[in-house]
Amino acid sequence: MVEPMWKDKTFFKGMLGIALPIALQNLITSSLNMVDTLMISSLGDASIAAVGLANQVFFFYMLIVFGINSGSSIFISQFWGKEDIKNIRKILGLAICLGSVVGILFTIAAFFVPEFLMNIFTKDAEVVALGADYLKIVSLSYIVTAIGFSYSVAARSIGQARMPMVVSAISFVTNTFFNYLLIFGKFGFPRLGVKGAAYGTLIARIVELGFILYAVYSDRGVLAASIKDLTGWGKDYFMKYIKTTYPVILNEAIWALGNIMYSIAYARIGKEAIAAVQIATTVQNIFMVISRGLANAATVMVGNKIGGNEEKLAVEYSKRFLIIATMTGVIIGMGLFFSAGTVLKLFRKLTPEVYEIAKNTLKVIGIVFFIKMFNGTMIVGVLRGGGDTKFSLFLELGSVWLVGVPMAFLGALVFKLPVHIIVALVSLEEVVKAVIGIPRLISKKWVKNVTESM
Repeated sequence: MVEPMWKDKTFFKGMLGIALPIALQNLITSSLNMVDTLMISSLGDASIAAVGLANQVFFFYMLIVFGINSGSSIFISQFWGKEDIKNIRKILGLAICLGSVVGILFTIAAFFVPEFLMNIFTKDAEVVALGADYLKIVSLSYIVTAIGFSYSVAARSIGQARMPMVVSAISFVTNTFFNYLLIFGKFGFPRLGVKGAAYGTLIARIVELGFILYAVYSDRGVLAASIKDLTGWGKDYFMKYIKTTYPVILNEAIWALGNIMYSIAYARIGKEAIAAVQIATTVQNIFMVISRGLANAATVMVGNKIGGNEEKLAVEYSKRFLIIATMTGVIIGMGLFFSAGTVLKLFRKLTPEVYEIAKNTLKVIGIVFFIKMFNGTMIVGVLRGGGDTKFSLFLELGSVWLVGVPMAFLGALVFKLPVHIIVALVSLEEVVKAVIGIPRLISKKWVKNVTESM
């Protein structure tokens, strides 16, 4: 018999044990982006816009890497439910290899043709030049980041979320320290501006990977795999893996492309608009850390129960996660709405125009925040944790490209609406996701044990 939700100590202990470290890790990462933006904001609107647009390339790359590892986490969490260490290591190896291959492609593009990539977003010569300088340097961190991310996600998927959190804290301190030295030229270091921010990120990513590998292999635990363990998969195994994970990878890539299209639409309005949206998004990400923690906890706990043939309990857990996500989203959204103006005072030297656009945008984000939290937990947590990757793909694809992207360009280029109104129109995609996704949840067709044939 399943205990009532609010009395089930085992559920809450498991949820908090996974969600809190992941939320704290995401808070550290988002705080790092916040500190970057705060420091760069003192250099002017063009610098904020340049770094924001250059990071769209990293954003696209990392969401593909996230898709690879999110797909892998489905297998790892279900294999962990069976205590199958051999297959966990094989899946980790696949994630590292695929992430590294994608990383090589993105590094080549960002290092050798950064101006071409920046021109996709904007024709502002100053923004393009600054962004290209940043992009060329930071591209050297891509492969390193992918490898570290694979180990971090695998650790979370077996319930070991503390290590990635601690390493992220070390990375945060490293990045902030070198940003301060290199952006502003402190203590005898050269004043490099946006290039300094790029070097700070590169150094931090290398330090981060070093600590991750040390933590994994000094412990000699589940993830301390040899090269042979990581590459012990054949063609048939690889194809079974791809069959489940390719929808997740496509999902993230298509969603990322959609968000890049939003940035292109905002950039057509002007560098003030893209600077304001960059700031608003950075602030939003601070508030989104709880959503990511809950979603990842749902992936692990729902996947564990399905892998352990406890499907009834998996369904019950999914309901609990969605209730908690929605309630939390309402509270956080209200906080974001009412604190918008106060939070923006942290950013230095914002022009009145950028401040006003960012404030109105944050208020819109606050209003729709609970739907974003519900959808994030539903898609990343429940549907993917349950192995229902194809439905998740079509849900994201349809809502972003049939609703969000057309709304962004109609609002920006045809009707020339204020930025916060365009953000509100784009947010209709979240409503569509919820309306289509809820019947799928009720049907229970999302419960799939993907490890049975492995």
